[in-house]
Amino acid sequence: MKNTARPLTVTALLAALALTACSAPEAAAPPSSSAPAPSASATPSPTNSSGPYGDFPTAAEACKTISEQATGASLFPLSAAQGKTAELEQLKAELSRTADRVPDSLKADFAKLNQVAVAGLSDQTVYSSGKFQDAMAPVTGWIAANCK
Repeated sequence: MKNTARPLTVTALLAALALTACSAPEAAAPPSSSAPAPSASATPSPTNSSGPYGDFPTAAEACKTISEQATGASLFPLSAAQGKTAELEQLKAELSRTADRVPDSLKADFAKLNQVAVAGLSDQTVYSSGKFQDAMAPVTGWIAANCK
């Protein structure tokens, strides 16, 4: 029982951290709208993730979605433990779609988070060994730096 409680406690802590990191994303929207304007108008959308906020139209939407999906990834074990297979498959698909939409600066880190979260469904040591926390750290760092 103790081995199950520890990963779930860590997961809940990471979920709370990710949610609080995105408490005021709208404040970041006006400055980011004015900063990337020259490059945004020069290249309308050759690559979906080429903008400063990837395939998201605003900083607020990028911050909200990335934070929600990172939190959702930390909750995968709960959905699995509750036997919610259809819900879990939907969460995995949404996480993969978000990985495709994140800014280029976050792509590799978010892809790693996606991979580790999915691996954790069949290998609980991903959580107890710190692999999930290590994969989550750069994503929460991006949220902290870009979602103020």
